[in-house]
Amino acid sequence: MQLVLPNRVFDLSEPCVMGVLNVTPDSFSDGGRYATRDAAVTRALVMAGEGAAIIDIGGESTRPGAAPASEDEELSRVIPVVEALRARSDVVISVDTTKPAVMRAACAAGAELVNDVTALDAPGAIEAVAQSGAAVCLMHMQGRPQTMQRAPQYENVVAEVRAFLERRVEACTAAGIAAARIAVDPGIGFGKTLAHNLELLGRLEQLRVGDCPLLVGVSRKSMFGQLLGRTVDRRLPGSLAAAALAVWQGAAIVRAHDVAETVDAVRTAHQIRRGGAVP
Repeated sequence: MQLVLPNRVFDLSEPCVMGVLNVTPDSFSDGGRYATRDAAVTRALVMAGEGAAIIDIGGESTRPGAAPASEDEELSRVIPVVEALRARSDVVISVDTTKPAVMRAACAAGAELVNDVTALDAPGAIEAVAQSGAAVCLMHMQGRPQTMQRAPQYENVVAEVRAFLERRVEACTAAGIAAARIAVDPGIGFGKTLAHNLELLGRLEQLRVGDCPLLVGVSRKSMFGQLLGRTVDRRLPGSLAAAALAVWQGAAIVRAHDVAETVDAVRTAHQIRRGGAVP
């Protein structure tokens, strides 16, 4: 399995970890910790050293109830970090955004992957990615961050999420984004109850769309607060268990805050699943 980036092919024959880098003042787990360029780049290099193959840079919080950031705010947070990190590392840089202008600017600055929680729903977003040559991750979300957790409802959550992802992949390929440039994400915690999240995580193999790599993000999410009664800073064991089970079901990319620990969990799950000799 692989993902085609603008100037290289990213090998996903073994699952990898995407490190979360929030350059925001209000993200649910680490808001404000990496809000300056130097702090953000230092954190990115640490995560790369711990084994993160992708660094996902986000300048707007998508936690439930989060206030939207303006385009100018997001550009001022994200672009200097992308530029500085690109100058110091060849790690794959992802930009976590819903705004076409941020996508274009970030890709021009060195980002190779667009990670969009709205699956390129904004006017001009598909065109921005198609013209950039970047890869894209299309995520499912019911509603918007401001409202998504008020009363999420599905008749069949697995079937509905899969159908949505299939439609968005079709829309992207019709617009000129090759399927080899597309990954999909079921959007754990984005417009889902605890029961919805558990069902999706237990049936990930049914959410694959063609040969598109499957990305799963469960790190420190509120589902572990509901399930285990843990505060954000005590959700690592639950996050690692879910990450390992996701890899067991074929997830190619695991998005995480705790990179070193998640790399170990992902590698262990992968080696057990493949049942072969340890490299």
